[in-house]
Amino acid sequence: MKAVIPAAGLGTRLLPITKSQPKEMMPILNKPAIQYVVEEASYGGFDQILIITNRNKKVMEDHFDRNLELRELLTKKGEEEALKKLIKIEELADIYYLRQKEQKGLGDAVLCSEAYVGNEAFAVLLGDDIIISDIPAVKQLWEAHLKVKAPVIALEEVPEDHVERYGIVELGEEVEAGVFKITKIVEKPKKEDAPSRMAVMGRYILDHDIFTWLRSGKTGHGGELQLTDSLANYIDTKGLYGMPVKGLRVDIGSVGDWLKANLQVALLNPELKEKITRYLDELKAEGRL
Repeated sequence: MKAVIPAAGLGTRLLPITKSQPKEMMPILNKPAIQYVVEEASYGGFDQILIITNRNKKVMEDHFDRNLELRELLTKKGEEEALKKLIKIEELADIYYLRQKEQKGLGDAVLCSEAYVGNEAFAVLLGDDIIISDIPAVKQLWEAHLKVKAPVIALEEVPEDHVERYGIVELGEEVEAGVFKITKIVEKPKKEDAPSRMAVMGRYILDHDIFTWLRSGKTGHGGELQLTDSLANYIDTKGLYGMPVKGLRVDIGSVGDWLKANLQVALLNPELKEKITRYLDELKAEGRL
């Protein structure tokens, strides 16, 4: 099965670190953000992955490539655990790369994958959107897709003052347990115009019809080709479905989000949670918090 990971954005909200460092390579604890996404796709059964990049993101390719010198060094030093982690990264999946020549929006990035995808249903996972779960989020969506035989997208309820950041949907009937028919989808609506607080997250199961609509689509919000606008075409054809996926979702869209993501993931580790709690107690005792 094939997955597409758009990762060509410039990450301007994280400047100056993203001047030379891709946003997707920002660390969440001891792993770059993109690795969480690639692992999710791989563990979810998608063994062929296309990452959409730009000319400043070769470091992502290097991260997943085989490093024989480092393997040899770790072997000589007897660092078996580190070697296992290295090999695990290098053997996650068959990973391909394609450059988006201009940053013209998420819809354009997905359109770049048309020749790679062909006529198959495929997954799209945003490269800076991380979902940590027992069952990979993209696998949850794929299983729902097999039941409804139509595109399925991940959803999450967001605070009312956050709706302007996302594509927002209006939900119809529940057709399977936790799977809803979508009756309306709007890209980044004003708070007063939002049909609900159910937001589109960075996971999609789509099919080849999306490319036809993307090619004929007009630029939308922000002067970019929006994927959300083309998704709306499914509603009146084969249907579009949404599913709140189970798991912890974090993103790194801003400095605050990145700091929060590191803290949320760290708290999943009992040892780190204890250290963080102890440190916060020390800060409170010193009157610094």
